[in-house]
Amino acid sequence: MVTSGPVNAEIVLRGGKVWCGLGLDMVEAIALWGGRVLATGPDTEIASLIGPQTRVIDLQGRLATPGLNDAHMHLIPYGTAMAEVDLRTSAAPTLAALLAAVADRAAALPKGAWVIGRGYDHFKLDTGRHPFREELDEAAPDNPVYIVRTDGHLAVANSRALELAGITDETPSPPGGLIERQNGRLTGLVAETGREAIMNVLPPATVEDLVGSIERAGADLLSRGITSCMEAAVGIRDGWTEMLAYQAAHRTGRLPVRVYATLMGDKTRTILPQCLDAGMMSGGGDDMLRIGPVKIFTDGSTGGRTAAMTRPYLGGDAEDVGLLCLSDDEVNAMVMDGHRRGFRFAIHAIGDAAIEQVLNALEAALADTPDPDRRHRIEHCGWLRPDQMERMVAAHILPAPQPAFLYYFGDLYLTLVEAERVEASHPMRTWIEAGLQPSASTDCPVVEIDPFANLYTMVTRKTERGTQIGTEHILTMEEALNAYTFASAYAAHEETIKGRLIPGQLGDVAVFDTDLLTCAPEDILSAQCDLTILGGRVVYERGTDAP
Repeated sequence: MVTSGPVNAEIVLRGGKVWCGLGLDMVEAIALWGGRVLATGPDTEIASLIGPQTRVIDLQGRLATPGLNDAHMHLIPYGTAMAEVDLRTSAAPTLAALLAAVADRAAALPKGAWVIGRGYDHFKLDTGRHPFREELDEAAPDNPVYIVRTDGHLAVANSRALELAGITDETPSPPGGLIERQNGRLTGLVAETGREAIMNVLPPATVEDLVGSIERAGADLLSRGITSCMEAAVGIRDGWTEMLAYQAAHRTGRLPVRVYATLMGDKTRTILPQCLDAGMMSGGGDDMLRIGPVKIFTDGSTGGRTAAMTRPYLGGDAEDVGLLCLSDDEVNAMVMDGHRRGFRFAIHAIGDAAIEQVLNALEAALADTPDPDRRHRIEHCGWLRPDQMERMVAAHILPAPQPAFLYYFGDLYLTLVEAERVEASHPMRTWIEAGLQPSASTDCPVVEIDPFANLYTMVTRKTERGTQIGTEHILTMEEALNAYTFASAYAAHEETIKGRLIPGQLGDVAVFDTDLLTCAPEDILSAQCDLTILGGRVVYERGTDAP
């Protein structure tokens, strides 16, 4: 038995399989005390820590793991989207269904109130295209409408929304963005920085609104066994109000999960001045709310054909290589300034052209002010080249990929770029062998928060249609779980306090109804979380109301 001291446990889980972490022994039981792991070991040894006040949970053979850690998702936008129009394929599989959902919401609102929706995928609609603004006009003639594609990088607005934003047929596309026209007229489609004029006139949320979003989304994460996450862009929509909401949620006990808060520090959307005034720096905070890295967007999304590539997308001309949101000089200056101040960076870069821009900036900053353990990150980092991999290793720049993108978007990717590039994308095996500790995440609400598609794809490299892509990057389930636990903690400089079930680390545990380590791969997709413990306290139990 491994223990941190002679004391009766507050909670004991026994009679099952406790996976403590990659390379650690599987044990039968675990004891928690004071919010942390007290001991792990055989049932017979852990039984000695059971006292009259100990809550004993019979695992009944089930698998327990460290609480999962989604290393890149958007907690506030996810919770906000729960109250907006659900346009995911599961809810609106056709254009007619999408327009009906918009019309239904408009009918329930006063004239002039915004109709906002999220989650449509034009490739999966029956029409294979984005809705047109005229179609949204017809669905909601008296309301401004703004609907966001699943990737969060493209959106469609109706005429009223465009008018409120001051966008006309003559408005040029801004640098790093698109305001689409056909035959000289607005289609309603906007991408990247082309969205900002509309985002600037959306109704602002209050702190209470955003705390509600945090609670809704956090409760859902707990029901999946996710106890920690990185909020990937605090300030992206409601600026400093989002940080105030996190502080209020934490202060009032309404923060359901542990949050690593990434700070928007982009060219046009930044909260860094307020952070500096408040003395907030990367690494500050506590075990529930920690200040994370600075976020910059350098390109868009592969599905939206706005990820910046060095080779054109299939079916396009030589100029169809996506969009760089910032110039080289802008990225270099922003990264150098933040790095010198002591911030970590988590920079959005999906295509190899954007990754090149980011690597150049990070290498220059590290050469100027060396810090071998800063652990700057490239978020998504899906389409890198072998030479870029070598540079990441040399500078210990971490990838923060979403393997679930291959599950949900892999078949789409095969229509957008050459098959060999898709097979080489999201190279989890190579990253692991290079010592770069690739984490696992969903970028929710870009894809579903549920972790099982992620785990399934990591151990099969299969899409939701069963297409297998790049089998050389198949992981073992232990490696996949490590990406969702220890590696995610490592990416936040928190591997000494969480990510493994060892004495002294945080008592965050997930219990699943399926033995993920031995089940058939297809059974992973139907697995469920039965129990979630955060800091030694049961916070979710399937079939009952969470405490």
